[in-house]
Amino acid sequence: MIIEAANIHKSFGTLEVLKGVDLSVEKGEVVSIMGASGAGKTTLLQILGTLSTPDSGSLVIDGQDILKLKGDDLTCFRGRRIGFVFQAHHLLPEFTALENVMIPALIAGIRRKEAQNRAETLLKEVGLEARSGHKPSEMSGGEQQRVAIARALVNEPAVLFADEPTGNLDSATKQEIHKLIFDLRDRLGQTTVIVTHDPELAALCDRTLTMRDGRFI
Repeated sequence: MIIEAANIHKSFGTLEVLKGVDLSVEKGEVVSIMGASGAGKTTLLQILGTLSTPDSGSLVIDGQDILKLKGDDLTCFRGRRIGFVFQAHHLLPEFTALENVMIPALIAGIRRKEAQNRAETLLKEVGLEARSGHKPSEMSGGEQQRVAIARALVNEPAVLFADEPTGNLDSATKQEIHKLIFDLRDRLGQTTVIVTHDPELAALCDRTLTMRDGRFI
């Protein structure tokens, strides 16, 4: 298993958001998590992605006991083994597509030439080889999201976490991104966990889990 989460609890003040969540995800699996707003989906994704710490429970990702990692060790693990794609692209506007994809690799200490080679390969994978020198303002929303996906993959993460990755896109572009996610799984064996409200995307996944009131139902 790439992800093994057991009995995850999380409260904010007196509000119990996660009430003992269990989740196992196999390598190469694409899993979607659905549920109404407030069900706990994003909180769970933040915990799985090591951006937030549970109040109790256990979490192992890629063989690493996450709750034993602190400070720089946790930051290093997150940077190297976890990729994130959000609803908003969060691309840096002053940099080209190639530079945006390279940045996480450079931060992780990868040599510039290797970072550039990885970024060029990934931009080709997502169909943007010809747009590598363009800045975000010169690209469509779908192209920007493709760059964001390539950036999330540049450090060869064990898991890609996506939070409403097609939430801001029109229907035709959504379908392109949906296809891309599964093409990447088929070509790269990429494990992916997606929080979505989109039943079309969820239907394409290997498994769909539904949350209600802080639990899977």
